[in-house]
Amino acid sequence: MTDKPLPKVGYRADIDGLRAVAVLSVVFAHLGFSRTQGGYVGVDVFFVISGYLIGSHILSQFRNSTFSIVSFYERRTRRIIPALVAMLVVASVCAYHYLLPSELLDYARSLMSAALSVSNIYFWTKSGYFAGLATTKPLLHTWSLGVEEQFYIFFPLFLLVVVKWFSAHLKLAIGFVAAVSFAISAYGAYHFPDATFYLAHTRAWELLIGSLIWLRVFPELKSRVARELIAALGLGLILFAVFTYTAKTPFPGVAALAPCLGAAFIIAAGQDGPSFVGRVLSWKPIVFIGLISYSLYLWHWPLIVFQWQASWLGTYSPKVAKFLIIGVSLVLGTLSWMFVERPFRTGKLKLNGGALFAAAGAVIALFVAAGVTTVHAKGFASRFPENVQRLESYIDYKPNYREGQCYFSSADSRVSLDQAACLAVSSTKRNVIIVGDSHAAQLWYGFDKTFPNLNIMEATASGCRGVVHSEGGAYCVHLMNDIFSQYIPTHRIDTLVLASQWEAKDLSAIAETVEWARARNIKVLLFGPIIHYDQSLPRILALSADRKSEGTLADHEVAGVKVLDARMKELARSTWKVPYVSYFDLLCADGPCISLVDGGVPLQFDQSHLTSEGSEYVAQKVRALGLF
Repeated sequence: MTDKPLPKVGYRADIDGLRAVAVLSVVFAHLGFSRTQGGYVGVDVFFVISGYLIGSHILSQFRNSTFSIVSFYERRTRRIIPALVAMLVVASVCAYHYLLPSELLDYARSLMSAALSVSNIYFWTKSGYFAGLATTKPLLHTWSLGVEEQFYIFFPLFLLVVVKWFSAHLKLAIGFVAAVSFAISAYGAYHFPDATFYLAHTRAWELLIGSLIWLRVFPELKSRVARELIAALGLGLILFAVFTYTAKTPFPGVAALAPCLGAAFIIAAGQDGPSFVGRVLSWKPIVFIGLISYSLYLWHWPLIVFQWQASWLGTYSPKVAKFLIIGVSLVLGTLSWMFVERPFRTGKLKLNGGALFAAAGAVIALFVAAGVTTVHAKGFASRFPENVQRLESYIDYKPNYREGQCYFSSADSRVSLDQAACLAVSSTKRNVIIVGDSHAAQLWYGFDKTFPNLNIMEATASGCRGVVHSEGGAYCVHLMNDIFSQYIPTHRIDTLVLASQWEAKDLSAIAETVEWARARNIKVLLFGPIIHYDQSLPRILALSADRKSEGTLADHEVAGVKVLDARMKELARSTWKVPYVSYFDLLCADGPCISLVDGGVPLQFDQSHLTSEGSEYVAQKVRALGLF
C-alpha cells in the first residue's frame, strides 16, 4: 500500500486540542464576535481531522486485512447517533414552542434531512438569497454532519475497489480524487457558491487531505526545528483564516487551503515527534474541550437560535449574553459527552450489530414520522390565531424580481440579461433604467405598475452595487461593466435609478457614478438605504400580534442605517446635486414607519426587501414627489 513506514494508530492529545481550536472558532463566529468572523473555518479543520482519523483506521485495517465495513458503520453509528438524537429531541420541543408555522415547517423538513444524513443537501436547496435568517434554522449546523456521513458511506467503498484492483497506486488514486474535488471546489466557490459550500463532492478533498497525511504524502519531519516551524505555520494559517476571513470570502475553494493545510501541518508534525504547538494543544483544559467538541458543536447552535427566538437572556447586555451562551454550551456539551456519548460508545448502553442498527433505524423513522406529521399539519398553525397566521405567511413570500431574467443571484453561474424584457429601448417613452442589487430589483414591480408613461428597464444582481467600477463577484463585475461601459453609452437613457444596500464605503463610488452620468447628460435618481430590521418584518408583526414580543417596531431597526441615510441625503443635496429618495422620509415622516399596506400586507417580506404591494406603495409615494 505504501513504500514508507506508516504511523501507528493511537490516541493523540494534540488532535483533541486541535478539535478544541476548531469548535471554539465556530462557536465564536456563530455568536457574532466581529474579530472571529472567519471562525466558520473550524468546520474545515474538523474535516481534516476526521479524514486523518477515519482514514488511518480504515487504511491500517486494510493493511492488516482486518477491515469490516459492518464494524466500521457500527463505530460511526455509536459515535454520531446518540448525541445527535438527544439534541434533536430537545430542539424539536423548543421548535414546537417557539417557531411560527412556516418556520416549524422548515424545521420539520430539516429534521427529516438531519435524521437521514442529507441536511447539507436540504440547506443547499434552501440557500437562495431570500432563504431567510439563519437564526430561524435550529438545525442549520447539521449540514457538516451530512458531509461527513456521506463521506463515511462512500470512502470505504472507494477504498475497497482501489485496494482490490489498484493497491499499488493507492496514494495516487486518493490524491487524484482529492485534486479533482479541489479543482471543482476552487471553480465552484466563484460560480456555484451555495452548492460548493454545502455539497460533499466539493468538500471531499478536505477529508482526503487527512488520509493522505497518514499515508505519508507529506515528508517525514525528523528535525525538531522542522517540526516546530511546520506546527507553528499550521496554527498560524488556521488563526489567519479565523481572524481575516468574512462571510464575503469566496469559500471553500482556494481560501479553504489555509485552515486545511494548517490542520494538516499540525497533524503531520505531531506524527513525527513533539513540538511547542503540540504541547500547548495537549494541555488538559484544551484537550477536555476537544473531547466534548462534538457535543459542544451540536448544542451551541440551537442555543443561539432559541435564545434569539425567545430572549431567554433578555435582561443581559448582548456581550454578557454571548458569554453566558458559551458557558451553557460548555455545560450541555459536557453533560452530553458524559451521559450520552460515553455510555453509548463504551459504557452500559453500548449496542452492537443488529440491535444497534435496529435502534438507529427506529429512531430515524420516528424523526421522519414527526417531520411528516408536522408538514401534514402545516406547522401546527392552529397554535396561533388567524391574524398571526396571515402575517407570518409572508415569511415564505416569493418576490417578483424576474430572477434569471433581469435579476441574478450569486447562485447563478452566468449573467445573461433578457434584452427584450429588461433592456428594450422605447422611441416614444422616457427610458428609465434601474441598476443595482436586490434593493434595486425590488423597485421594478412598483415602477412598472405606477408609471405607465415610462419605459422601465432593469439590470440587477444580488450584492452588486449599482455604480461604475463595481466591486463584487465575477458575475457582478461582468454585469456592471456591460451596463456602464457598453449598454448605456450606446442607447438613449433618460434617467438612471441607483439603488442598493448602501454602506458608508460606497459614497465615493456613488459620487463617481453621478459624475459619470452627468457627463453623458443622464439624469440620476438616487435611492437611499431602506429601513432594515433585525429579523423579517412579517415575523416581528406576527409575534407582536400574538403578544410574544416586547417593544416597538423601531426597537428592531438596525442601528446605523438612518445615520447613513441622513449623510447621503445631505451629500445628494449639497455636493452631488441629484434628486434623493429617503425611505425614512417616505415611510416614517408621520411617526412609526409604515409596516402594512394594501389592506394588511407587510411592506417588506424579510428584513429589508419590499413585497410587490410594498413596491407599488413606494412607487406611488415617489410619484407624489413629482420626481418623474
